[in-house]
Amino acid sequence: MLPAQPADPPIIPAGHRAGAMRKLPLRVGTRGSPLALWQTRHFLHRLSTFCPVLRTMNVFEEHAIRTTGDATQAAGTRLADIGGKGLFAKEIHEALADGRIDFAVHSLKDLETELPQGIVLACTMTREDARDALVLGGRCGPADPSDPYAALPAGALVASGSVRRQAQMLHARPDLRFTGIRGNVQSRLDKLAAGPADATLLAIAGLKRLGLAEHASLVLDSETMVPASCQGIVGITVRASDEELCQLLGGIEDPEAKAVATAERALLLELDGSCRTPIGGYARLLPDGRLHLTGLVARTDGSFLLKRSLHGDGKDAARLGTELGRSLRADSPADVFV
Repeated sequence: MLPAQPADPPIIPAGHRAGAMRKLPLRVGTRGSPLALWQTRHFLHRLSTFCPVLRTMNVFEEHAIRTTGDATQAAGTRLADIGGKGLFAKEIHEALADGRIDFAVHSLKDLETELPQGIVLACTMTREDARDALVLGGRCGPADPSDPYAALPAGALVASGSVRRQAQMLHARPDLRFTGIRGNVQSRLDKLAAGPADATLLAIAGLKRLGLAEHASLVLDSETMVPASCQGIVGITVRASDEELCQLLGGIEDPEAKAVATAERALLLELDGSCRTPIGGYARLLPDGRLHLTGLVARTDGSFLLKRSLHGDGKDAARLGTELGRSLRADSPADVFV
């Protein structure tokens, strides 16, 4: 947490306009991992750059909040075993609802599709590269973009707790073995270096943001490995009643990120999968303004995998996500969603 502010803090026009006044500091909630803190400070810099009033004052106070997901991560518990959805946001949103913080910064892929009552997603920041990176250990051969898994020896052990990544790799390479891995980005890299796993997968967005992109042996094409819905996007939540702050945050929202996030979250909501369900979703805007959305569902063991794409007007992002989700669910075995 940053140093405490004076007992009688200054005030600025709420919502960056004349009229109602807001006391400072503005309190921002976040997880305490290096990546979460980087994302929070990047967002605050962007907000300060946009709003000249904020640029002239020390107006922000960080609140690092330990979430259920962080606690289970430290204990080595798999997220899928305790539900998974929203575990990296629960305590943060409780602080938001209670008025202990004014807004919260999240990796949008960690947010549940249905937010708690009174909490809204007010802003989506410009998306970083959404793809997954393959990080190879010492027993692996050279990375080959034309055959991304060829570097892995027969029966290689891959460290990944993501059922989405596991299902897609096993569908292509049924000989692979998997073991769970938890922790922040650097700790996962350290665990791979220490063995015994031969490879791991990480979001290239996180590696780039932390200055660790050189650890990526190969960045996987989004068709080879369909990313998680909203991977690479930072989202900001606020109280729905805080209209002035919603208005201020709307000024820095990235319209393209909002469109693709809307489609991907609608897809995820329609599929209503748990952390045990391998689901991927990736949308992009085409030069003509149309939106291209790819969705994937699979069995964890890779024995079933269904991938489909849909095109449509970017203004219909939510409808496209819902439509593609219904199509995937209709043609998937019922056991996929258990």
